[in-house]
Amino acid sequence: MWCHKLLHLQSRLQNLMKRGDIGQALHLSNFKSLFSLSIHWCHTSSKSVNCTWLQHEDHLELQYANAVMRFDYVWLRDHCRSASCYNSKTHQRSLDTASVDLCIKPKTIRLNESTLIFTWPDGHVTRYDLDWLVKNSYEGQKLKVIQPRILWNAELYQQAQVPSVDFQSFLETNDELKKFLQNLLLYGIAFVENVPPTQEHTEKLAERISLIRETIYGRMWYFTSDFSRGDTAYTKLALDRHTDTTYFQEPCGYNNYDRAVINTVPYDVVHRWYTAHRTLTTELRRPENELWVKLKPGKVLFIDNWRILHGRESFTGYRQLCGCYLTRDDVLNTARLLGLHA
Repeated sequence: MWCHKLLHLQSRLQNLMKRGDIGQALHLSNFKSLFSLSIHWCHTSSKSVNCTWLQHEDHLELQYANAVMRFDYVWLRDHCRSASCYNSKTHQRSLDTASVDLCIKPKTIRLNESTLIFTWPDGHVTRYDLDWLVKNSYEGQKLKVIQPRILWNAELYQQAQVPSVDFQSFLETNDELKKFLQNLLLYGIAFVENVPPTQEHTEKLAERISLIRETIYGRMWYFTSDFSRGDTAYTKLALDRHTDTTYFQEPCGYNNYDRAVINTVPYDVVHRWYTAHRTLTTELRRPENELWVKLKPGKVLFIDNWRILHGRESFTGYRQLCGCYLTRDDVLNTARLLGLHA
């Protein structure tokens, strides 16, 4: 837009000079001179590339691929991918970031086909592919399509009719594993059916996705009702909505009711906490926000403890359950290896 305004002003200036209106022409000429001190638009277009950039005092504004991006000059110098600044074999920076002048500005900027070329005051040259800049800009990251997470309730989940994955297919094909991980990332829960009801097969299932996390409960936990364990999980009592291991240094998530004594904040903060807790608990206990699932032998449930709270109703009779904790980084890494933006 500013390019067009400058061209219009230049055209008016030339016409006024031709007509002899020197006073008005000088006025416009001075205005144009002042205007050009603050912004410098450069426009290039070809059959394949159409981009515009504007040099501000402390950053570059780039318009390309339907995106407006802003790059700090220090960032542009720091992320140089030349051989002296970056090791392309190890994908690690060789440049000492602390050596970059915090007031650095490019001496010149030019475009060669789809490569934006910066020459710095010391003569160093940095080349950036325009698509790389789009991919790695803050604005580009905001537009990046990542694996979606659905904020759902019982009705939405039931309407979606999310299919379970078959155990054998889960183990043998990447397509079924990818489908499973898509569901887990999308909803925070996912099911595998037809699993032989043994601890060994459950462990094999878990290892298909991730390393199993060793905890105070061991590698795999396998239990039934046992009051001697000193934990309500090992009883027939109902468990309120919660996530596990909140007492770890690196807990899985938030636990709504199984807490230690609150003794690290003053009374007025504690009261505000109880008020917030009441609001959250009310929402968690709304029937529309609960999904009840009856587990049966051969059905395995995976839960994202960073997103989904879980619990159970009280029960009678004999029940056996086995499970484990997975390392979150490995689960997400498996998803990425299968092409998911986890």
